Amino acid sequence: MTEQAAAQKPFLYVVVCAAGIAADVSKLITAAQERDWEVGVIATPAAMNGFFDTAAVAALTGRPIRSAWRAPGEPRPFPPPDAVVVAPATFNTVNKWAAGVADTLALGTLCETAGLGVPIAVLPCVADALAAHPAYRDSLERLRGMGVRFGAPYAGGPGENDRRPEFGWGRALDLVGRG
Repeated sequence: MTEQAAAQKPFLYVVVCAAGIAADVSKLITAAQERDWEVGVIATPAAMNGFFDTAAVAALTGRPIRSAWRAPGEPRPFPPPDAVVVAPATFNTVNKWAAGVADTLALGTLCETAGLGVPIAVLPCVADALAAHPAYRDSLERLRGMGVRFGAPYAGGPGENDRRPEFGWGRALDLVGRG
């Protein structure tokens, strides 16, 4: 493939938060690549601490994982996004984003891309007790009002037959309109 052909592919930012299911984020990346997306990963600082195999994900995308702000004058490592997927999205990230807190690269990116009208899909991974918190419900409402699209809630606990239900990685791509 020529460099020009690769540049014409839509670019997807995948924002990864610190939840156990993040270990499977390669499923989302592979599904996106199969649907002809170029992918760049931005992780919360907590997610970088062993929640997923950063070396394997960097090899899969062919790009470094971003977690920290770039220095002034440094080139942008990713092109502007055509869409963003936040998966898994944690209680902390959802609430801080809805409040407009941009204290990490991941949150700053989410605040900015929402303001630019970039399609954003979120796959929450929040324990039932936290999902019942009024602040979380308010945050979901605020983000939906901003046009953010949500997949089914996922608590991560055992379901039928004491097995963990499947996380809907591929659903995120449907939500951003590239299904």
